[in-house]
Amino acid sequence: FISAKDQNRPEFDAKVTECLKKHDVDLVLAIGYMRILSDEFVREWWGRTLNVHPSLLPEFAGGMDLQVHQAVVDAKKEFSGCTVHFITEELDGGPIAVQKRCKVLSEDTAETLKARVQPLEGPAFVEAIYKYGNGDYKELCK
Repeated sequence: FISAKDQNRPEFDAKVTECLKKHDVDLVLAIGYMRILSDEFVREWWGRTLNVHPSLLPEFAGGMDLQVHQAVVDAKKEFSGCTVHFITEELDGGPIAVQKRCKVLSEDTAETLKARVQPLEGPAFVEAIYKYGNGDYKELCK
């Protein structure tokens, strides 16, 4: 466990990088990681860090959790879903690795939409990891 207490973002991220390198990590998955990564971390792990966002990016970028689902419902979108993307300095702006979608129903609330989108995240990550391992993203992440 690496505590972020009394550390600024670059200091904490440097310790995380040190630990990841010590354990020969190839790919970082920011699943449920609710911190903004430092530019230094993003540059160090460029093309090797994936995140999931609860919308079909680029729509509704920058939002989190129920806020995103509510925005989708309010916008009366026909489809929603999740996006696994590479992390860059731009929040939710990295190259898209995988998207999975589902229909938005007329009776949906943020909670009911989330309940349908969230189960898509695991399969989306598995697909992205598989493609990463096959080298499918080499050109995408230069």
